[in-house]
Amino acid sequence: MKCARLLCRIKPMARELRSLPSIDKILTDERFSRTAKNYLHDLIVNVIREELERQRQSIQSGQPGDSLDVIIDSIIENLNSVFTPSLRRVINASGVILHTNLGRAPLSEAAIAAMEEASRGYSNLEFDLDKGDRGSRHVHVENLLCRLTGAEAAIVVNNNAAAVLLGLTALLKRKEVVVSRGQAVEIGGGFRIPDVMRQSGAKLVEVGTTNRTYARDFTEAITPATGALMRVHSSNFRLVGFTSEVALEELVTIAKKNSLLVLDDVGSGTLLDTTTFGLAPEPMVQQSIKAGASLVFFSGDKLLGGPQAGIIVGEKQYIDKLKRHPLARALRVDKTRLAGLAATLLHYLKDEAVGKIPIWRMIAAPLKNIEKRANLWAKACDAKVIDGETMVGGGSLPGGSLPTKLVVLSGGGDLAKKLRLQAVPVIGRIEKDRLLLDPRTVLPEEDEIIIKALSDLTDN
Repeated sequence: MKCARLLCRIKPMARELRSLPSIDKILTDERFSRTAKNYLHDLIVNVIREELERQRQSIQSGQPGDSLDVIIDSIIENLNSVFTPSLRRVINASGVILHTNLGRAPLSEAAIAAMEEASRGYSNLEFDLDKGDRGSRHVHVENLLCRLTGAEAAIVVNNNAAAVLLGLTALLKRKEVVVSRGQAVEIGGGFRIPDVMRQSGAKLVEVGTTNRTYARDFTEAITPATGALMRVHSSNFRLVGFTSEVALEELVTIAKKNSLLVLDDVGSGTLLDTTTFGLAPEPMVQQSIKAGASLVFFSGDKLLGGPQAGIIVGEKQYIDKLKRHPLARALRVDKTRLAGLAATLLHYLKDEAVGKIPIWRMIAAPLKNIEKRANLWAKACDAKVIDGETMVGGGSLPGGSLPTKLVVLSGGGDLAKKLRLQAVPVIGRIEKDRLLLDPRTVLPEEDEIIIKALSDLTDN
């Protein structure tokens, strides 16, 4: 009886499998041939094979096979998806200014223009126009960084993790680096300071406790094998209560007495005083240089507001060693990012960062302006406006927030998906089955896109 039932299932399955169209039949179908002429033949054949294999697996699992029309529609859709860029512009209405999943800092118009200009044709990336000879890519941003921070020299690599890795590898391989136990942190995505130390060949020496570290802890940890004292800014969390940290100035004093380097990883690397915007203090790069740090490491795409980069500023004797190290070539940035970073730094030199760099425009935006915009958004979809908070995010100012006005819509998940599927996706956040949209993280020139998207939801 079991064999008979099995045969009853196998025979229809075999018929279904035999009824699947051949590759040639699909290729010669009139509906498909009109689309197929736009693609490479090998690509078309591969996509057809993938769809037929999906059909076979579906039939073998007991599901009926699709019709020829459905199969062809699926193949055409898959072909079109190959040529649809997966990396797209989105509108960030999430209420997190430096949203890592959404690309962190949006660039200024000047930075975008500079990157576009550098992409057109050739450039003097490593060519000295005065001498007519080989030059260095470092010169395009080094002078700007030195003027802004007071450092003697600077180098730019791929990101801040790369910057720290380069510094430790080039200067402190097989040497001890003393760090407060409370600063041996995980920055994000599994990236941990102890792991970077091991990869670089430097030896991590933790001192103090998670919540309290004193100057004497550093002094007592110094041995003939010690090469540096290091401070790591806790950029994505904050310890409160019964705590004690060693000031950078104290570390410098201890280091000088023992002929050691002082490394300062400040994370986000702001050049502006965050307290003037009602936020908690964030370590400023120029303050670290003034305090006497040998090298300071920070990001280009966080509070600096530029393209992704890892920036190292400090004493020339050490920066020169970093430039000559083989790892520097592996971690270097291309011409477009150097152009974008230079344009961003110029905003600071011109004292126009707050008016030109998007993240600082968002941070500095008056609450009354945000409320006015929120009301316009709400009017487009008959929503209401409530008080809320905007997070800085991106591993910057942990717990720091700014007052804002939120547009609130019911039906969170479904509505959020509809907005994500717009021609220009709009990203909000969901709380208690409500969709919240924050104007502070959206530039005013993007309001029309938001209003149209919300109006379309109402119309549908």
